[in-house]
Amino acid sequence: MVSINPIDVLMWTFRRSEKDTVKLYDSLSPVMQTATGGNMLNFGYWNEKYNSPLLAQENMCNEFGRFSNLENDLLILDVGSGLSAPSKFWQSQFPKSHFVDININLKQLVFGKSKHFESLNATSTLLPIKSNSIDRVMALESAQHFKPLDLFLSESKRILKNDGILTMAIPVTVGNPSLRDLGMIKFTWSSEHYSIDTVCQKLISSGFSIISNIQIGDNVYSPLTDYYLENRVNLKKSILSKYSSFVEKILYKSLVKMKESSENKFIEYLFLKCVVEK
Repeated sequence: MVSINPIDVLMWTFRRSEKDTVKLYDSLSPVMQTATGGNMLNFGYWNEKYNSPLLAQENMCNEFGRFSNLENDLLILDVGSGLSAPSKFWQSQFPKSHFVDININLKQLVFGKSKHFESLNATSTLLPIKSNSIDRVMALESAQHFKPLDLFLSESKRILKNDGILTMAIPVTVGNPSLRDLGMIKFTWSSEHYSIDTVCQKLISSGFSIISNIQIGDNVYSPLTDYYLENRVNLKKSILSKYSSFVEKILYKSLVKMKESSENKFIEYLFLKCVVEK
């Protein structure tokens, strides 16, 4: 049984330092692994064809890879690489490209280590990469943790080649929703609550041009919640085999509120593609 102190979770959520994020993922990533049976940590890109967690998560990687214009013979940086499942997925599609995973969480890097790509234990705000050397900088559901976001964007601009592309798949708020609007996900959404406007303004002020901005929240939040509600009995059994009922109850209530917030347009999920302003 994995023991989680609720006070620790609250402190990690309120402070949201890099160390707090590491501790949070070390404690809660296994919840998603247990619920999905896989090692991808994204919410998934859901539709009628991709209607289970693993399928939806792979579809998220596939769609984000296409959005990022992945192809062979590229040098690609995945920042905030989680358990490295996305890089393994992309590398299988583009074996002649070279992938580098960046993660501040050493435990996750060790777990996902592969002979097919490099892994670097580093922060998103100080990338140990040569200037003007990278074809693609990708942040799949990780940039919401980067603090301050400006430094990550500045570093991305520095390391990208002249024709390079920065892409982010990022959960965001719409405007400035109140505590009443977001309810408990104000606290359980354990990341920076960047708004659409904030992210876009920071990109522009950091010297990027946004060439594509797609909102996919309708294919993320509600279908994920619906799947959990429809399969809660079995998923609950799996989660309770490793965690206390407290964890499952918080997860359940958070998902319900997440769906409500999405349908009320308080939260969104963006695909952003950017190039350095010429």
